[in-house]
Amino acid sequence: MHVGIISDVHSNLPALEAVLEELERSAVDAIVCAGDVVGYNPWPADCIDRLRDLEVPTVMGNHDRAVVQETTFRFNEMAAAGVELASEQVTEPQRDWLTSLPTERLEFDGRLKLIHGHPADPDRYTYPRDFSPRLLEDEDVLVLGHTHIQHVERYAEGIVVNPGSVGQPRDGDPRAAYAILDLETLTVETHRVDYDVDRVQAAVTEAGLPERIGTRLARGE
Repeated sequence: MHVGIISDVHSNLPALEAVLEELERSAVDAIVCAGDVVGYNPWPADCIDRLRDLEVPTVMGNHDRAVVQETTFRFNEMAAAGVELASEQVTEPQRDWLTSLPTERLEFDGRLKLIHGHPADPDRYTYPRDFSPRLLEDEDVLVLGHTHIQHVERYAEGIVVNPGSVGQPRDGDPRAAYAILDLETLTVETHRVDYDVDRVQAAVTEAGLPERIGTRLARGE
C-alpha cells in the first residue's frame, strides 16, 4: 500500500493542486495530512474543500486551531494576517471541519501515527536534529509537520518522517514538498514539485496580505 504524505498546505492552492496531481499520477492508495491546512496564503476555503472532498485524514495544526478557537500560540505578523484572513473567509461547514480535526490520529490499523508538531506537544517544533526513536511508540511510522523542513529517519523501532511543506517550504527549496510511504516495505520517498509561485505572489498582494508571505516562497524560506 502506497500512502501520500502531505503537511503545512497553508492555503496555497496552486501548490496543493500540483502535489495532488503528482500523487494521482503516482497512483497512491491513500493520502494523509499532518495539519495546518490554512494560514499565510489566500485560499483557505479552497484548500479545506480539496482535502475535505477527498476525505484525507488530517490532524489539527496550530494555524487551523487559531481559526476556530482560542490559542496561546504566538504568531508573527505574517502568520496572524493569514489566520485573520482564513477566519473571515471560511464558511460554517468549513469551520466545522477544522474544528473536528483531532490533534493526533492513528491510521492503517495503528501502523501510522499522524501529529503536527511533537507527540508530547502538538505545538512543539521537532526539527531534524530532534528526530529520535524515542519519538516512536507502537506505530511503525510517525508523521509530523510544523517545521516545514523535509526529512526522514529510519530506526530499528520505525520511521520518523516530515514530508516538508506543501505551501510554504522553509528548507531552501521553493518547490512544494511531499512524500510517499510504502507500507509493505516500510520505505519513504521524498518528492518536490514546481508550481506557479508568481500566481501566489499576485494573489497575496491582491488579498492585502504582507508582501513577504509571497516573496519568501521563491526562496523556500
